[in-house]
Amino acid sequence: MARGKPPGPGPAAPEGEGPGHGQLLGPAQRRDWLRLIRTENVGPRTFRALINQYGGAAGALEALPSLARRGGRLMPPHTPTIAEAEAEMAAHARIGARLVALGERDYPSALAALDDAPPLLSVRGRGEVLRRPMVGIVGARNASAAGRTFTARLARDLSAAGWVVVSGLARGIDAAAHEASLEGGTVGVFAGGLTRPYPPENLALIEKVAQDGAVVSEMPIAWEPRARDFPRRNRLVSGMALGVVVVEAAERSGSLITARLALEQGREVFAVPGSPLDPRAGGTNALIKRGATLVTQAADVLEVLAPVAGRPPEDIAGPEEPPVPPEPAQPGDDARARIIGLLGPVPTFIDDLVRLSGCSAAEVQIVLLELDLAGRLDRPGTGRVALK
Repeated sequence: MARGKPPGPGPAAPEGEGPGHGQLLGPAQRRDWLRLIRTENVGPRTFRALINQYGGAAGALEALPSLARRGGRLMPPHTPTIAEAEAEMAAHARIGARLVALGERDYPSALAALDDAPPLLSVRGRGEVLRRPMVGIVGARNASAAGRTFTARLARDLSAAGWVVVSGLARGIDAAAHEASLEGGTVGVFAGGLTRPYPPENLALIEKVAQDGAVVSEMPIAWEPRARDFPRRNRLVSGMALGVVVVEAAERSGSLITARLALEQGREVFAVPGSPLDPRAGGTNALIKRGATLVTQAADVLEVLAPVAGRPPEDIAGPEEPPVPPEPAQPGDDARARIIGLLGPVPTFIDDLVRLSGCSAAEVQIVLLELDLAGRLDRPGTGRVALK
């Protein structure tokens, strides 16, 4: 399923503050970034908008209460205290993990190109594997023996060709992919925090992945995974990879969610064909009908991904939201009313809000941040927003 040419470059890090490529955040900056991304109603896109608007996390944290109040919220969103942020950083250190910031050397470059890239990743393991090109392998938890055997062969061959295999540490296909690529390098993505590995029966495998490769998460370190956290995990699996191979998947499965996310992120999608009599092949066969690249051997994947691996990461993903000046511009009541009046439940491009409201990009961004922090805004991606 060939990806279309992306509409524009994605940023390596928010403007105004943050490390350049290979540089490190200072301890106080990392603590402020952690406090900001752990703040209620602040996701990756909101984080980036706040950093760009206020020139850094410290300024954004100071502005949060007034922004939320103007957005219609009586109480400011909950923000972790300095002590709480430092406690989470200390908890990482106790298990041999660290927080890697967007723009730092060990932050996966393909993931950094996305407009919803996590500002901070919890990482335990070898940073070297996170700097190499990755391919995702996902599939059914109740995988067949044939599916697991093929997955192992595919993962070994891709690993031998220099690719890091990334998957979600689940039973079945995920586990087979990780096990077969331990020697060459593999990355496992948690749905919860790093101290909440899942599923329990994969604890030994997860430990091997952490020792020989790396395990990562965007969630707080002690976060217990919930059902809605697994699609978020899938977004990281596909976001780190240049392409995703689906080995076995029913017609309604989490693996197909990963394939959809991969397409939205501009990644290549591959599928392994299966018997029409096996429901575990229903989803993969449907992907092939819709244009996914059919895979019977690693060479099918390598042929497509080899040219992509040579591109700079900013040529892989979509554009950032419109940039705004670092100096905050406070909109008047009339401007605020015009901007809110243009919003509704249907996602609208931010560029259209600027054009139709007659307001500056900075004024529009301020109003969007106000609504966001009040819990009234949805950011579905690609520069679009909607009222909840």
